[in-house]
Amino acid sequence: MIRSELIQKIADENPHLYQRDVERIVNTIFEEVIEAMARGDRVELRGFGAFSVKKRDARVGRNPRTGESVDVEEKHVPFFKTGKLLRDRLNGN
Repeated sequence: MIRSELIQKIADENPHLYQRDVERIVNTIFEEVIEAMARGDRVELRGFGAFSVKKRDARVGRNPRTGESVDVEEKHVPFFKTGKLLRDRLNGN
């Protein structure tokens, strides 16, 4: 499912809301999650999961084509841990 399909699904299930309003709401939710993670905050949606940022330390990597050693800088990467409700739903429980 892509963002536009999500917006359409929510608008279809809530006929009292205009699609443009649903689009603003969905975009605001995503922006808030991104902003919170950019600040280093954890975003938890009970039952669904938690978004957080993990730090990857600097390391020496290897160029797969040449085999040459390459310095890889420290970086921060998004991390998602599924919630129990989501895991149970996916596993048919």
